[in-house]
Amino acid sequence: IPSSISPIVGTGTLCRSQIRPRCNLGNADACGAFQAFSLFVKAKEVPAASRCPGGGEGVRWRCCRQAFEELRGIHRHVALHHSGDVGRQAGLGAGPAEAGESPEGGPGPADKNCLLFEWLLLIVYNILFFLNILFLFAYLCHAVGSQVGEVLLYYCYCEVRDPEKLCAWQKALCQHLHLTGKVRVATEGINGTVGGSKVATSLYIKVMLSQPLFKNILCQEDFKSSAGGAHCFPDLRVGVFKEIVPMGIDPKIVSYKETGIHLSPQEFHREVEQYLSQTTQGQSDTILLDCRNFYESKIGHFQGCLAPDIRKFSYFPSYVDENLELFKDKRVLMYCTGGIRCERGSAYLRSKAVCREVYQLKGGIHKYLEEFPDGFYRGKLFVFDDRYCRRLGTCRYCGVLWDQYKLCSSQHCRQLVLTCPSCCNKGLTACCSVCQEKALKVTSRASGQTLKEECECTRRRPRVPIEHISPRILDTGKD
Repeated sequence: IPSSISPIVGTGTLCRSQIRPRCNLGNADACGAFQAFSLFVKAKEVPAASRCPGGGEGVRWRCCRQAFEELRGIHRHVALHHSGDVGRQAGLGAGPAEAGESPEGGPGPADKNCLLFEWLLLIVYNILFFLNILFLFAYLCHAVGSQVGEVLLYYCYCEVRDPEKLCAWQKALCQHLHLTGKVRVATEGINGTVGGSKVATSLYIKVMLSQPLFKNILCQEDFKSSAGGAHCFPDLRVGVFKEIVPMGIDPKIVSYKETGIHLSPQEFHREVEQYLSQTTQGQSDTILLDCRNFYESKIGHFQGCLAPDIRKFSYFPSYVDENLELFKDKRVLMYCTGGIRCERGSAYLRSKAVCREVYQLKGGIHKYLEEFPDGFYRGKLFVFDDRYCRRLGTCRYCGVLWDQYKLCSSQHCRQLVLTCPSCCNKGLTACCSVCQEKALKVTSRASGQTLKEECECTRRRPRVPIEHISPRILDTGKD
């Protein structure tokens, strides 16, 4: 709130009966009374050297053996108990002979002037109070609805006894703050990606941290942010699911409580550095495993990683089952975007009892890039980050460097495709030739008729690939 409109702020409006002068006053002057009020408050300030030594403001004013920490508190006190003193400082006081009634016994001029000053002080106080409320309301409305904001990514694994209740609360909270995005709630916790103004996202974090369910589990560092806002998502979707990240395995069978060992970005960086050094000498017993989907690792990954060619995370368990021999007696370093997929993925890998050790990057690539923007990660972090961009992907049609994904133009296909603006302008917007032809046929067909979903990309890619390589021959210099 601008300082120019908050010289006098109380905890509420005052009625005339609450302000009683302690003496009779002379003629009231509005400017003089206002200045006298400010000077009176200024005189009650506690010297800065005598305030709270711990770095906080502490007691800032003392008056009538009372201590005040907030400006509105001392203002209210002076208005209620020292209006007479303020009047005298303003030069409005009368001599003692003028106090009381007129010789005729009725109210004298001094009493009338006293009432005039009382009403003046009351009006000024209440006007400023309501102006503060008005400006505060206008500021919050503007800030919450602003397009300038950010996107938050977070998750929290914990036991939720009533997912439906948590879902309803979460939906109401997001709607109140005008947030958009997706929030998944399950008995195993909550997973959310929401966008809004910086004021709204800041309030959202504070409310989440104060929620008893997440107390001592969720912390400020668990919220990862990037540039964006409410416009990044078409709407708000909050729902109850069986898993907060869809791996396709019942949380009761493979629990997040059996996860791998968490490594901080600094610890993970050292492990990758050691792994790359050993691999170049053909001595590594470690696998650097990317838990994300192929279209994510295609535009960004760690050097020397093993990136499964899978389309969905729900294929990851089958991928592990089909490649158990690859992980036998190995140390596995896992990573994903924000860390949530590694929680369940590492638990599943550990349940197979074939690996010697399983580690995971705490906070995911997002946290790693905050501390090591020039580290061992090459390329772009899919969807989330535009700051750490070194182009890796290429246009599907012309081969030019390009890393901006779009959905395939065929309405039956949900594949993501890398196609540059030049090729888009030529109408090349599908993921493959089959979808490109299908999109043209659909536009010319009568409404209600549909085509069977088939895709060249899907046909040629095994649902669960079987690796035929050894970690020691992974290309450690791959960008």
